[in-house]
Amino acid sequence: MTKRTNRKRIWGWWFFDWANQPYHTLLVTFVFSPFFAAVATDYFLSLGSAPESAQAEAQALWALCMTLTGLTIGLSAPFIGAMADLAGRRRPWIVIFSLIAFFGAWGIWFMDPGGSNLYLILLSFGIGFIGAEFALIFVNAQLPSLGSKEEVGDISGSGFAFGYLGGVISLFIMLLLFVEQDSGKTLIGLDPILGLDAVAREGTRAVGPFVALWLLVFMIPYMLWCTETPRPRKSGGVALAFATVVQSIAQLRHRRSLAGFLGASMLYRDALNGLYAFGGVYARLVLDWSITQIGIFGIVAAISAALFSWLGGKADRAFGPKPVIMTAIVVLMAVCATIVGMSRTQIFGIALTEGSTLPDTLFFICGVLIGGFGGILQSTSRSLMVRHTRPDQATEAFGLYGLSGRATAFLAPALIGIATTMSGSARLGLLPVIGLFVLGLVLLAWVRAEGDQA
Repeated sequence: MTKRTNRKRIWGWWFFDWANQPYHTLLVTFVFSPFFAAVATDYFLSLGSAPESAQAEAQALWALCMTLTGLTIGLSAPFIGAMADLAGRRRPWIVIFSLIAFFGAWGIWFMDPGGSNLYLILLSFGIGFIGAEFALIFVNAQLPSLGSKEEVGDISGSGFAFGYLGGVISLFIMLLLFVEQDSGKTLIGLDPILGLDAVAREGTRAVGPFVALWLLVFMIPYMLWCTETPRPRKSGGVALAFATVVQSIAQLRHRRSLAGFLGASMLYRDALNGLYAFGGVYARLVLDWSITQIGIFGIVAAISAALFSWLGGKADRAFGPKPVIMTAIVVLMAVCATIVGMSRTQIFGIALTEGSTLPDTLFFICGVLIGGFGGILQSTSRSLMVRHTRPDQATEAFGLYGLSGRATAFLAPALIGIATTMSGSARLGLLPVIGLFVLGLVLLAWVRAEGDQA
């Protein structure tokens, strides 16, 4: 393969991050999740719940959705990955799961602002999110074929940076042209475009079809440029795939570094996903931000994620992924402590004057750090996984990586849901995330910086 051909494959691979990132930026974090939280809170208020109780019920419902989708992804990913390795092709699986993501996102358009179909919309979102995550596992499995062990960190970091840039642009478009503020106008004072009804919240609900179409359009460069060479098909089907995964898991006891990395990433990536999934909800419920404010916050976070991911790729190439990962975790732990310690009226127990904007300023700074170091954590983790992956088992290996990222994906949402319910506070509900980061950092002590491809 010529350098030019491989460079084209890398650009195609980056375009998948560009196509897929708005699913996380717009739906999981900055537009749909706070919109859902607001609608669910109003719905529970209409049923007679007290204001703080209604907020806690809304956050607990979102936590349940993220818990169930995480369990589904985590338990299924390794087996589906092994089946793809046996079949010798990844692209058909990527197409199928991307179509599932497309239709799941589109279903958000039908959400009733009055809350009558909350559970149906959560089901649509959950199915689409599962499709998007499965597609990403297969795309990640292509990373080892794009460069050497020393190059993949840079390639991964640049891919995340490119993806976050797509997230920023998509969020800009939504805020400027679609999402209606309390006034019924968008951020720049326009009516939502395409004749969308602001009273029915059609501008905000359009985030679903927008993300679906974005995914469909920008999958085209990926499909055209990131080609793959089919490998020989192996017989055995589901039974052999199951046996292969069971054997791989059993062999982890002989691969201390890989086992330590999968265990660590299982915990710290779960903590990070908890931050992403509940950041917008926190801003809505604790700081009482509008969706437009949350969207601006998202733009700031996504821009920092793009820049930091690119810089993280350079740091990965210079120092290796492990020290970069450890630094990112420490920073994110400090951010979590800050978020848990503040509210609209106080910071770490120190009362604020009425109307103080200090919590807003601090949360914006936290957004920069969450976006920036979260991007670094994801891109360098993908790079460190390559150092533990054999090319002929890449999809299965990244299926295990998907398992480690999702096997306990129920844990952060479940712990947040439990802590929220027990404390009756959406703010204190985020406290368990710190513990997950700490445990992940401890397990990294068993991981070899140079990896293990035995």
